[in-house]
Order: sequence, then C-alpha cells, then structure tokens
Amino acid sequence: MYAVMKVIEFCYGHRLLNYQGKCRFLHGHNGKVEIELSSRTLDRRGMVRDFDEIKRVVQAWIDRELDHKMLLRRDDPVAPLLRERNEPVFLLDDNPTAEAIARLIFEHTASQGFPVTCVRVWETEHSVAAYSPDTTARRRPAVRAAARSTTTAA
Repeated sequence: MYAVMKVIEFCYGHRLLNYQGKCRFLHGHNGKVEIELSSRTLDRRGMVRDFDEIKRVVQAWIDRELDHKMLLRRDDPVAPLLRERNEPVFLLDDNPTAEAIARLIFEHTASQGFPVTCVRVWETEHSVAAYSPDTTARRRPAVRAAARSTTTAA
C-alpha cells in the first residue's frame, strides 16, 4: 500500500456548546491538517496523487471555507450576531470539535475523488484528533484467521 500525506495549516475560531471547560468560550487556533491518501497502485506518473492537485483542490477549499472563520454549531446563538456584522462564519450540524472538523475535511476530500484514508486535525501542537472510515469489519476476519492459525500451529 502506498500513502502520501499533505499538511495544510489554517486559522479558525470556535466554541463548544454544552461543554464545561475553557472551550465553551469563543477562542481561536492555528491549526494543522494532515490529509492521508492511500492506494494499492500508483498512477501513470508513479504517484498516489500529485501534491499540487491536493493543494489546488483541498487546500483551496479549506482556505475559502474554513480559514480565518468562526466555526460554530448551527444553533449557536452567537452565529446570527456574527453574520449580521458580516463576520466570517462556517456552520456545522455538530459541535465544531477537532473530531468534527477532521470528518468534515475527510468527507470533502473524498467527495472530490481523492483516495483519502485518514484526516488528522492538530488543534494545538499537543492535541490531535483523527477521522477515518470504520474499517474494523474488514480487518476483523483477518485477525481471527491469524489467531486461529497461530493457535493451530502451536
């Protein structure tokens, strides 16, 4: 399996509703996104995907939709106030956690035809969240077979 990873940096603000910690207040992050693409084969150029293509498509979307915007849950009471003042806002159905942002970027990247396998969002240099589709159903039989084979051989 071949894999490439594109790292994209962006700045955003957010807050979490129904949360008791500091993140319940409006605040911002200098975030970093790692977008991992994988393929069993390489294209005619010998690549999983061209880094410039990832930049042109995915980074452009992040720059346009998320960078320097306030990411808020759709029902956040501050959203209408910010919009009235022409402040840049991006609304999500869920709390704008790092996990939700990772899934959002994963889904957009996949919708553009990229063979994305995982997206990681670094909220700070010490805190990272990841999203990848559930693959346990595909992995489980192989693990069981390996365990059975080891038991039989012993």
